[in-house]
Amino acid sequence: MPIDAAKALAAEPRSAEIAWDHKDVQLYHLGLGAGSPATDPAELRYTLESRLHVLPSFATVAGAGMGVVGGLSAPGIDIDLAAVLHGGQSVTLHRPLPTGGRAVSTSRVVAVYDKGKAAILVLRSEAADDEGPLWTSDAQIFVRGEGGWGGDRGPSERLELPDREPDKTVERPIREEQALLYRLSGDWNPLHADPEFAALAGFDRPILHGLCSYGMTLKAVVDTVLGGDVTRVRAYRTRFAGIVFPGETLRIRMWAGDGRVQVAVTAVERDDAPVLADTVVEHS
Repeated sequence: MPIDAAKALAAEPRSAEIAWDHKDVQLYHLGLGAGSPATDPAELRYTLESRLHVLPSFATVAGAGMGVVGGLSAPGIDIDLAAVLHGGQSVTLHRPLPTGGRAVSTSRVVAVYDKGKAAILVLRSEAADDEGPLWTSDAQIFVRGEGGWGGDRGPSERLELPDREPDKTVERPIREEQALLYRLSGDWNPLHADPEFAALAGFDRPILHGLCSYGMTLKAVVDTVLGGDVTRVRAYRTRFAGIVFPGETLRIRMWAGDGRVQVAVTAVERDDAPVLADTVVEHS
């Protein structure tokens, strides 16, 4: 079996030093569509180094996302990357992220679930600097054709949307070149840039990175519900429910509650096809 669950779970964590500076943060924000209008004070918080705040989802690309890459090469895992899909993502913040720094990122496989015709790997990345923990990030990786060994099926909870109108709804356009810009933050998968590769994967054109829509959604919540204060975000999780293409528009619906915002994200031009589901931002 290409996935040896016991071996993967028993493997020693892998550690690497990562570093970033304000240019990495600014590039990431621009890849999410920040900076329009360019002179808007609310956007300058994401684009101007003298006013820079770090959106917490930056943790998914800091150091070029070492957690996922390291996890997929862990002992006990020998899989075809063409069978891999990013199923879900969560980030827990231990304190606000600095605009630049160095940290040690440690990654390991913390769960392997048997879904019958597929497996799910949960890859955890924990980052800490000299002052202590910075973030914990979990990526759920769906591997087609690798289940069926009789293992734990894992959780299958779905989060019901509130039975009322959203408190806020915003639309965020995805620029035609946005995937090309976002991939400069470290995800070089040609699925997001090369039409021929996208066709081999079954798409008529390149698709946007799931983690780009993930970041765009958090920015919309911060700007719309949290008064633009990135330091209020405590944790953020989602399930990738569908694709979205550059040139389309995200419709982001938000329901605010006690210390959390529940979110649903759809693609406007395709009859509100689901993009992100089971999405929650926890905040102070």
